[in-house]
Amino acid sequence: MVIHRLALPLSAVALLTAGLGCAHAQTTPDTQTDEIPHTVRAGDTLEGLANTYLDNPRQWLLLQQRNKVANPRRLQPGSTVWIPVRLQPKASAQVEFVHGSATARPGAGASAQPVAPGARLDEGTRLQVGPDSFIAVRLADGTLVRVQAQSDLQLRQLRRRGRAGSVQSVLEMRAGSVESSVTPSADALRRFEIRTPRAVTSVRGTEFGVALAASGQATASVLEGSVAVQSRAENAAQPAPDTTLLARGQGLSVAPDGTLGAPRNLLAPPDLSTVPAQLHDLGLLAINVPATPGATAFTAQVARDAAMTQVLRSGRFADGQLRWAALDDGSYHLAVRAVDEAGIAGLPATRPITIKTRPVPPLYQQPAPGAVLPRVTGALRCTEVPGARWYRIQVAASADFATPLLDEGRLGTCQLTLATLPLGNYFWRAATIAEPAGGALDQGPFAPAQPFAVAQQPAALDLSAMQATDGDTIVRLHWPAQAGQRFRVQLAPDLEFKTIIQDIQLDEPRWTSADGLAAGTYFVRIQVLDPSGLQSEFSPPRSIRVGTGLNTSSGLPLSTMGGEPVRRP
Repeated sequence: MVIHRLALPLSAVALLTAGLGCAHAQTTPDTQTDEIPHTVRAGDTLEGLANTYLDNPRQWLLLQQRNKVANPRRLQPGSTVWIPVRLQPKASAQVEFVHGSATARPGAGASAQPVAPGARLDEGTRLQVGPDSFIAVRLADGTLVRVQAQSDLQLRQLRRRGRAGSVQSVLEMRAGSVESSVTPSADALRRFEIRTPRAVTSVRGTEFGVALAASGQATASVLEGSVAVQSRAENAAQPAPDTTLLARGQGLSVAPDGTLGAPRNLLAPPDLSTVPAQLHDLGLLAINVPATPGATAFTAQVARDAAMTQVLRSGRFADGQLRWAALDDGSYHLAVRAVDEAGIAGLPATRPITIKTRPVPPLYQQPAPGAVLPRVTGALRCTEVPGARWYRIQVAASADFATPLLDEGRLGTCQLTLATLPLGNYFWRAATIAEPAGGALDQGPFAPAQPFAVAQQPAALDLSAMQATDGDTIVRLHWPAQAGQRFRVQLAPDLEFKTIIQDIQLDEPRWTSADGLAAGTYFVRIQVLDPSGLQSEFSPPRSIRVGTGLNTSSGLPLSTMGGEPVRRP
């Protein structure tokens, strides 16, 4: 099939349905057989064309052989001279960033090798990017190609027009998606194309994306510049159809048989105003985005930079519940796009986010959420965190903690007595403060606020009325969670968890120690089992203490006449 390239203005894109090649191209992907049509003008000679397009002006003889020209000095104006791309000087590309698993196969018969930043990529190289992976490639003219997860892309053509002319780049997609930022150029002969089995996207100075689904459907969305779309019939003898121009902010789908969908406006950027500026979930990177009108799915990325050239997490989600494996603490950038019913990604919404999960906050032990504590003797208790310098506990009348009523540090134990707190309803939260070797104090995130109430203490019971308290013979823990999550909890007597004495799965974010657990210090760690199928790493351990017996109403351990602790019968 012959494809006629359009003469497009600056910042224009041509999307042409076709087979796997352009003019006079064969279907062998690793053989450079593309050709460029040149319309002869008055004064053109084969030697001049060789000097303009090829590496050596003396290669005019090859042009004469290809085009069967009788007189190389007398070309017929208006006729076409075909320029074999394989005769042009080669260019190359360079890998700028890699995350996850990505390989490069230099050519047919060569073995695939892992890709590293700074690596040179020659013409014919086939890039394959694995799940949860990403690679950014810089072409010789400065164009940046961002190859997304689970993509298969070949650098089919990397050439120059003459020794110092414009770059001619053709990329061939077999699967996945690619986002490109093409350097603007006034050179009408500069060429950049992304091909899919039924589409060729030719650009000059624009920012756009092309995606190829497993079904064979292709989509294009334009963020900058414009797109000229021309459908090509299977029978080249049929008259050429009209050309459709996609403006900035529009998209297009191409059916597996090459049928073009109607141009449509891209969906509006999703609302990210409710996404917290700081994320503190240790187990998973969990972000919830509200519904966008017209959206059937969302695509999202998390990158180190605002230009999204260093992507660390990406995915497509059926709803606004974005879930990934956790990232290290640091500053990142989030980009989210709504996908319409045609599979076209909309305009992106972006915002910076900060991940701060360490040092981990303690787990709450008592009171239970919403419980009532007695005035004067009531206390807030939480687990200890190995390596903590101290703990910061706050109490406020509102969950936003705009004006904390209590804000105190506690050395050694995570506990605060409420002796001075008036009767009423409150919220409390706790954070861990560590002191790294040679570094400044580092406060971790607060655990989510938890409600409780303070009421008048009832009359004291007599000494015969004893009760077991949390953290004594029975320890209870609870923690924040996303809807639908399950949990795996492990208990061990050693910090390294060499001897695990309990390993259970829970449907709710709460755990109670087994009755009869011997007194002593233990360590507990938690793994999140998300409905998405993701599993977090185990959390850093927290320590708990199991008491030896019963307490009197005044909180003192109950002992026998001989001083031995009285155990529960």
